[in-house]
Amino acid sequence: MSNSVSRREFMHLLGSTFGAGALVHMGAALSLMPNTATAASLSFAAPSPGKEKVLVLGAGISGLTVAWELTKAGYDCTVLEASNRAGGRVMTVRSGDVVDEIGNRQVCEWDDEPHMYFNAGAARIPSTHRNLLAYCKELGVELEMFINESKTAYVQDDAMMGGQRIRNGEMSTNVRGFLAELFAKSYTNAQLDEPFSDSESEKILGLISQFGDLNENMLYKGSYRAGYVSGGFLDHGVQKDMIAFKKLMQSQMLRLSFTANEGETGPMLMQPVGGMDGVIKGFTRALGEKVIYKAPVMGLTLKEGGVEVSYERDGVRQSIDADFCFNCIPSHLMSGIPNNFPSEYLQAMKYIRRGEAYKSAFQAKQRFWEDDDIYGGISWINAPIQQIWYPPHGIHKDKGIVLAAYNFGGGMHFTRMTQEQRVEAALAQGEKLHPNYREMVEKPITIAWHRMNHMLGCSGRWGNNGGDWSMETQSFFNRLQQATPGGRHYFIGDQMSYHGAWQESAIASAHWALADMDQRVRAQA
Repeated sequence: MSNSVSRREFMHLLGSTFGAGALVHMGAALSLMPNTATAASLSFAAPSPGKEKVLVLGAGISGLTVAWELTKAGYDCTVLEASNRAGGRVMTVRSGDVVDEIGNRQVCEWDDEPHMYFNAGAARIPSTHRNLLAYCKELGVELEMFINESKTAYVQDDAMMGGQRIRNGEMSTNVRGFLAELFAKSYTNAQLDEPFSDSESEKILGLISQFGDLNENMLYKGSYRAGYVSGGFLDHGVQKDMIAFKKLMQSQMLRLSFTANEGETGPMLMQPVGGMDGVIKGFTRALGEKVIYKAPVMGLTLKEGGVEVSYERDGVRQSIDADFCFNCIPSHLMSGIPNNFPSEYLQAMKYIRRGEAYKSAFQAKQRFWEDDDIYGGISWINAPIQQIWYPPHGIHKDKGIVLAAYNFGGGMHFTRMTQEQRVEAALAQGEKLHPNYREMVEKPITIAWHRMNHMLGCSGRWGNNGGDWSMETQSFFNRLQQATPGGRHYFIGDQMSYHGAWQESAIASAHWALADMDQRVRAQA
C-alpha cells in the first residue's frame, strides 16, 4: 500500500492545519538542540584512606560542581579562585560592582534596586538543561521565567524597507506566507507566473534550504534541530529519524508550535530571581570556606600519586598537595602557567580557540519598551550590536536595565574600541530601533570578554564553523578529556564539551570527569 501523499491531499492538509500559513518552516518547527534525557544520578564511592584530598582550580560552575559532589561524598576539597568572585563567565553586574576589564576598569553606578542588574555572561536556562535545574532545586535557587522572543519586538535592517523597523511578528508572518505561496505555486504551475532572476532565485532557494535544513539536493532528510536520540554534549549525538510531514500536519497542535522559537533558545526559558549568579551563590553557600579567593595558580606539578599546586595569596607564595586535581582554568591561560604536562597534553590545550563575545547594558530612565507593548524578548538589528534585550522582570517599575549589545561571533569589533566609542556605537545603532533611545538611557557598562581579567576570552571553540570536526580536532579533544597519565588531573568546563557556551555543558564535563575518577577509586579499593 502506497504511503505517498498527492499534491491535492498535501495542500488540503496544509490548508486545514495552517490556514493560509506556512510549510517550509516545518523542519524548523521541530528544532530541539541537544539535551540530556534526565538529570544525572550521581553516587560516588567514599575516598580511600589517605586519598581524600581534592584540589579544584577555578571556581567556575564546573569546578563548583566537582567540589560540591565530592564534598558530599566525603572528600576534602579546596577550590582556588584567582578572582575576588566565583562564577567565571557567570557574572551578574549590579550597583557598585567593578568590571575588571584590562585597560577599561568600570564601576557600575546604576540604582541599587533588586531588579536593576545585568547578566554579563550566562543569562538563560533552557528547560532541557536538567542537571543545572536539578542543582538549582537542590541548592534552593529560586527561578523565574525568561522571555526570549516577543512578536512585538522589532527587526531592523538598512537594506530592508528603506531601513524602517518592523515588528518581529510582521516579518515572520510575511516571510512564512510568502514561502507557503511560493511552494503552492510550484505545485500548480510548471513555472512561476513571474520568474525571478538567477540572483533572486538563488537567494530564495538559499532561504528555503536554510529554513527547512534541506540537503544539497534540496531534499529534507531529517535534521539535528529535531533533537538527538542520545548524546550531544560529550559526543556527537545520534540524530532522530525524520517524521513524515503528513503525520505532523494531522496534529492541530502544530498551530501552537509552528510560530514559537525552538530548542535551547525557545521563547520561554528560565533565570534565577535576582540574577544568574544566584546559581553560583547557591554553590558557594554550600561550600563555605572551601573556596579561597584571590589565589591565582602559579604552577602545577604532576607527581607520582598526586598533584602539587603553587598559588599566591596576599603576596605570599604557597603550595598545596592533592590526590586529585580538577582544572577549569581556561586552557589558553593554563598553558602559560608553569607545569609538567606531557607534550601531547600541552599541544591539545593550545589547540583550543576562544569564542569572541561582547555585551553592553544601559540603565533606562524609564521602561520605554513597555510603552511600546514590549514585555521581555529581543529586538534584532543588522548592525554590530545585533540585539537589544528587554528585561522580563521588574514589570511596571520606574526603571530597568536593557542589554544594549550582544555580539557573540564578532565581539572583537567592540573589544578594540575605547569605552567612549563602544557607547556611541550602541546609542547610534540603538536609535534605529528606538528613535529616542539616546535620551532614554544612561550609565553604560560594557563587557569585552577577551579583555576580562582571569578570562581573556569566551567559551572554547574546537570544531570549525558548523561543528565540522577534523580527525586532528577529535584526537586533541580525546586527549584533553582524559586524565593525565596516572589519573590525577582532569580538565573540565564547557571547554571540554562538544556543545560549549552553556552551563549545562560545563556541568556535563564535570560529571564525566567525576565518573572517571570514581571508577579509578573503585578499581583500586
